[in-house]
Amino acid sequence: MNRPTVADIRHMPLYSPAEAARFLRLPPSTVRAWAFGQRYKVKDEARRFQPVINAADPKARRLSFVNLVELLVLAAIRKGHGVELKQVRSAVDFLRKRYPSNHPLADNEFQTNGIDLFIEKYGSLLNISRDGQIAIKEVIQQYLKLVDRDPSGVPFKLHLPRRPGAPDPLAAVVIDPERGFGRPVLDGRGIRTEVIWERFQAGESIASLAQDYGLEPAVIEDILRSLQPLAA
Repeated sequence: MNRPTVADIRHMPLYSPAEAARFLRLPPSTVRAWAFGQRYKVKDEARRFQPVINAADPKARRLSFVNLVELLVLAAIRKGHGVELKQVRSAVDFLRKRYPSNHPLADNEFQTNGIDLFIEKYGSLLNISRDGQIAIKEVIQQYLKLVDRDPSGVPFKLHLPRRPGAPDPLAAVVIDPERGFGRPVLDGRGIRTEVIWERFQAGESIASLAQDYGLEPAVIEDILRSLQPLAA
């Protein structure tokens, strides 16, 4: 039997909505709505909010690494301007038509000249100023720095966003579909963050863990804090 290629691994349904929400520091309800849609009512009339991205496995409600990249970009857009997602969806649909793709927010074209097209459409939908469009672009580009791409522009590693005030947002913990079964690992070492949690639970101190892994104690604390909801 042939082993899956790197491209296949990036598109495999590895993550639950709860895991994606925790990794990306997003509300679980937001991830579920963006990835799988949501039913709601308006004056007792049943309606359905359609998903914004194409999930790897909608039936099993599982997401891929590429889906995580798309969710990260959506988070950046929403952080730039708190608007209804129907405007975001219109801009994504516009981009999808310009660059035929199932995952336009994760493709290399988006990171190069696709952002400008998206911002132009997004800005016109919201009727915002040129300065506002520049601000949105800067937020998106800041988030995209968390994504490492290979020479062909395909994303292969995601640096997990940190809580506000956490040390070094590009360091320590990453998601690499080829390492640790796609779970968060220490960058360059392949050690799953759950191992750090298990050692801490076994009685090892934050100081000793920081020394062992060559990290600042504040980084170890942030890793442990991010794992607490799952462990609980």
